Amino acid sequence: MIVGIGVDVVDLARFTRAVARTARLVDRLFTGAERDLPVHSLAARFAAKEALMKALGDTEGVRWHDMEIISDVEGNPGFALTGVAADIARRRGIASLHLSMTHDAGVAIAFVVAEGGA
Repeated sequence: MIVGIGVDVVDLARFTRAVARTARLVDRLFTGAERDLPVHSLAARFAAKEALMKALGDTEGVRWHDMEIISDVEGNPGFALTGVAADIARRRGIASLHLSMTHDAGVAIAFVVAEGGA
């Protein structure tokens, strides 16, 4: 059963300018494992984190580092949740999260489906 969905779009040029102008932005938004990626990949991950917050439905107290975008053994993207984000997912009965990300034509887009247990 679908518990929540979320989608987000990030303008790549605007995100690139924000990263260039705000020295600690990348450190604030991304975990150590995410930080060294190209800016278009960071933009897609930012969109994924925003989409996840929409899918969770309750984000009070969630920190950016509570949501890390990881890849499974086949290279498919997913989330590793910790802290408040993990607590909210547990409380809402979310058993799995499905993530799709892309970047093209000047935008990065992410879509998240939060699925509950049977």
